[in-house]
Amino acid sequence: MFKNFLIGIFSAILVVALGTAAYNVIGVNAAASVAATAAGTGRGTGGQVNGSAGQPGTGTSTGVVTGNGNGNGTGTSVNVLTIPASDLNADEAAALLFMIEEEKLARDVYTTLYATWNIQTFQNISTSEQTHMDQLALLVTRYTLANPVQAPGVFTDANLQALYNKLVAQGSLSIGDALKVGGAIEEIDITDLQTRLAQSDNADIQQVYTSLMSGSYNHLNAFSRTLSNLTGETYAPQYLTAEQYQGISSSATGNAGTGRPAWAGSAGGKSSGKP
Repeated sequence: MFKNFLIGIFSAILVVALGTAAYNVIGVNAAASVAATAAGTGRGTGGQVNGSAGQPGTGTSTGVVTGNGNGNGTGTSVNVLTIPASDLNADEAAALLFMIEEEKLARDVYTTLYATWNIQTFQNISTSEQTHMDQLALLVTRYTLANPVQAPGVFTDANLQALYNKLVAQGSLSIGDALKVGGAIEEIDITDLQTRLAQSDNADIQQVYTSLMSGSYNHLNAFSRTLSNLTGETYAPQYLTAEQYQGISSSATGNAGTGRPAWAGSAGGKSSGKP
């Protein structure tokens, strides 16, 4: 009987020890997960592409999120707020306000053209453009600027308002015209981001602009593919040079910082320019 009593005590001690060890392992893993989330190093998934653009990747932190717009893949999340802020000059401030409205123009045009033509590419990329706006909004808030974003189809910048009206009218003519409008917007976005990237030495701004540019490469390729799939027409660049466009269409874009055409590091192409 005394032997059974000792066995019972030993079993109880073993159960407690095993439970404590399991708790410690779970606790360590949970702490590591929280730390990774806080650091903005989570990973997400890219979207399917069947003649349309991939959905933006999703990460575990609020920050810059990019996905693989060429097919199945993973996106990475980088919390731009972990990058120290720097002094903001007048040109950098104006550029941020202009770019958030330009990303809004893309979102609004694509939303309108999706309602007109019911082409999934427009809906997918409009969602991505909202993500781009959110990334820029983080910087607008960080540098205490007044966010110019208004209701859909309404713009503070008069030139962007005129461009929006023109592109919606053009994209309403036919499916081919609509997809070419999508390509034109992405080309304009690339050249404008490129110009403003060269004008800023703030690491957080450079990170966001680079991420947005990678997204625009994917979007441009998606519009080109969809134009070919639906109309049989080959996309021709409208703002970029033929060489620049070829560099984008032949590069393996996707995760931020990979597959960037060689010319992307310097100014080039016909930018719409800041009014």
